[in-house]
Amino acid sequence: MSIRHGLLALLERGPRYGSQLRTEFESRTGSTWPLNVGQVYTTLARLERDGLVAPGGEDGAGHTLYAITDAGRSELNAWYERPVDRTNPPRDELAIKLAMAVGAPGVDIRAVIQAQRHATIQAMQDYTRLKAQALTAIESGRSRERDDVAWLLVLEQLIFQTEAEARFLDHSETRLVRLSVLAARGAGAEPPQATTGPPTGTPTDPVTARPRHRTPRG
Repeated sequence: MSIRHGLLALLERGPRYGSQLRTEFESRTGSTWPLNVGQVYTTLARLERDGLVAPGGEDGAGHTLYAITDAGRSELNAWYERPVDRTNPPRDELAIKLAMAVGAPGVDIRAVIQAQRHATIQAMQDYTRLKAQALTAIESGRSRERDDVAWLLVLEQLIFQTEAEARFLDHSETRLVRLSVLAARGAGAEPPQATTGPPTGTPTDPVTARPRHRTPRG
């Protein structure tokens, strides 16, 4: 998440002070990525150091305002134009946890997967409910439409992310079962019993053959 560029985007709409930027950032993203005032002012200080923002006087209440500079606008436009860099992907705690759980003594990795699957499905349901509320607010005309549309896009990204996480968990469990079977065959032991399949009529994932988790679509 680029707090730096998010603040520049807000400042492009006009001079702002620190706590105002925090409030508007959280409103635009539905408080998905909460900021504290310290983060905001630290980032503003760096932006000022780099010549991307400059002090813009004070408002009527004595708050120090910051304004975007021409260099800041150029940096913001360049950020909008370039794709998000995936050469150094962010650390994913779930992937790290599963990697560490493999072969760890006393750890039932399938129990770890099942616990995470439950939490992931719950999160998916919560995001879907919030999406429905955002759509209702937008369609009713009772909302601050700019912020609600931005929040809707964030929610839909979170829904897609949790759907992908659920698929990853299903795939990981299937992969571990297959590897266990191969290891048991190589050692001449009895292979583990396969997990009972889904009830008849339940849609399954074409890759993992596990029940597909349905997410209501707006």
